[in-house]
Amino acid sequence: MCELLGMSANVPTDLRFSFTGLMHRAGRTGRHTDGFGIAFHQDDGCRVFHDPAPGAHSPLAHFLREQPIRSRIALAHIRRANRGRVSVANTHPFQRELWGRWWSFAHNGQLRGVKRWPLAYYRPVGTTDSEHAFCWLLDQLRQRFETLPKEATLCRAVAELCRQLHALGTFNALLSDGARLYAFCSNRLAYLTRRAPFGHARLIDATLQVDFSQEAAPGDIVTVLATRPLTADEPWQALARGALAVFRDGKRILTDAPPAQRAAPAALRRRPRAGEARQTA
Repeated sequence: MCELLGMSANVPTDLRFSFTGLMHRAGRTGRHTDGFGIAFHQDDGCRVFHDPAPGAHSPLAHFLREQPIRSRIALAHIRRANRGRVSVANTHPFQRELWGRWWSFAHNGQLRGVKRWPLAYYRPVGTTDSEHAFCWLLDQLRQRFETLPKEATLCRAVAELCRQLHALGTFNALLSDGARLYAFCSNRLAYLTRRAPFGHARLIDATLQVDFSQEAAPGDIVTVLATRPLTADEPWQALARGALAVFRDGKRILTDAPPAQRAAPAALRRRPRAGEARQTA
């Protein structure tokens, strides 16, 4: 299975720390060796980098780990191919335009029969079920709304469409329109929000730690999402299965889950004991 990484922040933020941990899983501590990609949403544009080579050994990944590309929203993906050959065209995140905005999308899982679903406007370039699902999702939004709808209306529509895809198999996905980051959990997706007072964080997959109190300003809010927790000493939270969470400026603005799953998600890491400083929200 593939792995995902996403970020939503209220100030332009670089993703190098988390990206380093993810890239180690792409050929060093994990077997996700069939390509990687990352998309940075900046202002009204979107920078996308793809490489079908293993991220742990890719010169492009090394370059990106050294460059402080700052954005408020970013999506990354490491691939372990199950459908579609290893190629640039089949490497996530995928990108399309809708309503004058760049949308990006990355997916983990398999969707049985999705390629039989008709497409009206968008077409896949590669051969993955993931890209077909992305094209179908944007097709449906385009047919429902002539222009960008109100935020609440758009979020409800995205949740409904994600659940239709979820019914076909495994649909862990990150989607962004440049203003919001949508995260749908089929069976595995976790998130972490860092805000003042900031503390230390240590990667699980690499010998690297950061003191965020030296890197962030008091008002900064940064949420990181990943298939599996990337740090060993922070309280990651699991998203509920079948739930869509929407983030804007680092804050979770909506969680749309089936009625039986509306309880708060369980912590994946221990919570601070009494008297300990909180490292994250």
